[in-house]
Parts: sequence; structure tokens; C-alpha cells
Amino acid sequence: MTTWKELTELAPTIAAVFARRHAATGKLCMLATIRADGFPRISPMEPVIFEDQLWIMGMPDTAKFRDLARDPRFCLHTATVDTYLADGDAKLWGVVADVRDEDVHRRFAEALFAESGMDLRDKLPFDHLYAADLTGASSIALLGGDRLEITIWKPGEPERVVQKH
Repeated sequence: MTTWKELTELAPTIAAVFARRHAATGKLCMLATIRADGFPRISPMEPVIFEDQLWIMGMPDTAKFRDLARDPRFCLHTATVDTYLADGDAKLWGVVADVRDEDVHRRFAEALFAESGMDLRDKLPFDHLYAADLTGASSIALLGGDRLEITIWKPGEPERVVQKH
């Protein structure tokens, strides 16, 4: 499993772009899952980095979480607010594992409350708390107005950069 902490060590450029865009949009990202009919679904979501791990959680009994329960593959894309990508853009993909450990749920709820004021401590245990196992990532930066720098990472490989003009 590649955790968020490991991604920051293995793919620091991509992790930095993701963290910057995640913070700039109030943590808003777009989550891609696979619907029961095989078509993709895109849903807004606010992933959380907690205990060096990327977590995907949210309102129970939603289509996106039914998708993940059936097929754990996902793609997470930072919310793009600038079509010129002046501040970059990042995508992470992988699979989730539904963590059922109630102590983890409790620590997560306490940390979320301390950080954001969102109080889910009376909702324990959660229906789902998904830990993300990252299996790939990429980021894009605009250089000089007409050049894109695409940074790509896969497990077992260093980041590599592709430039497009």
C-alpha cells in the first residue's frame, strides 16, 4: 500500500501540487468511481489527510460510496478553477480499503473536529472510512504560457516529467 506519506517521499512534485490545490479549494476534489453499469461517476468530495494516510469518507449511503463498496478503484482530481492551470492540477488514482477499526474511526473524528470544527463524534462508528492505496499520480504545470510540464508517478518508479508544447 502506498500511503500519502510515502507519496510525498516518492513523488514530491505531484504531492506538493495536490496539497496546494487541495488547500486552495477548501479541500474540494472530484472523485471518479465506477457505477454498477460500468460507466464512470464523478462526485465532489473533500478527502482528508490523517495519520499520514489519504482518507475518503462522506455522507453515508451515497452512490459514490456504494460504487466504492462494489469496486474499490478510484481517481481523485483536484478541483480545477483556472482553465490556464496557472496554479497546477493533480490526479491520484488507486484503490480503497474500508477500515473498520473503531479506534481509527474515533481518532479520525477527533482530528476532524479539532481541525475543522465538523463534529462527527456522535456518528461513530462510520458506515465507511476508506483508506486510499495510491497506485499512480500525475500533476500538470503551465510553463511560460505555452508549455505544459506533466509529472507522472507509478509505484516502483521515480517521478518522470514529460513536456508538451
